Amino acid sequence: MTALRQRMLVDMKLRNLAPSTQRLYIGYVARFARHFGQCPSELGGEDAREFFQHLIEVKKASWTVYNQTVCALRFLYRVTLDRDEMIRRLPFPRQEKKLPTVLSEEEVTRFFQAVTHPRDRVILLTIYAAGLRVSEALHLKPGDIDSDRMLIHVRQGKGNRDRMVMLSPKLLEELRLYVRWARPHHWLFPGMDPIRPLHTRTLQRRCQLTAEQAGITKRVTPHTFRHSFATHLLDAGTDLRVIQTLLGHRSLTTTAVYTHVSTRRLQATVSPLDRLPDLDPPVPNG
Repeated sequence: MTALRQRMLVDMKLRNLAPSTQRLYIGYVARFARHFGQCPSELGGEDAREFFQHLIEVKKASWTVYNQTVCALRFLYRVTLDRDEMIRRLPFPRQEKKLPTVLSEEEVTRFFQAVTHPRDRVILLTIYAAGLRVSEALHLKPGDIDSDRMLIHVRQGKGNRDRMVMLSPKLLEELRLYVRWARPHHWLFPGMDPIRPLHTRTLQRRCQLTAEQAGITKRVTPHTFRHSFATHLLDAGTDLRVIQTLLGHRSLTTTAVYTHVSTRRLQATVSPLDRLPDLDPPVPNG
């Protein structure tokens, strides 16, 4: 490990950045260095500009990858290298505004009927029943399931914040069956190595395969079930601020995106045209 990487890791740990964020930042800085074959401390603003152009035009990087790369380099130059003059050359890109993919209740039913692996089924049921992020679900421990109070304790979610979410009675039944089958110890959903949780990529691959088997043409990821959780609650009339709390969003604006995909709300909205009195049809000339 280079001295610069070690310094950056220490800086991130001191600021309590999540381990996943630390790995991402180190990875993006390493790509930046490999692109030029030089240490980042020897590179300047024009180099960064060239690298970002390469990401967009050659790598066809998504907005997420581009944005995370900018964040990683901003941290490196502002905190670890103390070079504030570089920050002005690292502008944030305009965020793409895409609506989340949401499954209908009928599609959710078809999906879970197609799942064959007991562990995968229960993980995805947990995400859908409680609105968890996939990383939050995979890092649950048996003790986080509070059946007495019917709550799930989500520890160190995004932003290193704990929260409590409801425990569905149906999910509790599924979890009890799963625990008797899997007998987990440290992690509720362990991977091949029982001292580590299941890897996210494993679940993502199986998720898409199951969607295809269920005849669902949408691109389905584990996060799709979190989106579906929020949208279905909104369709059922749940207050937006309650959904915000359950999802662990800091800002209500983030949660409000689901108002754009709540089809029942759209269908229930009366067009102003329908409020007008009946209009006489036009009389053809001649």
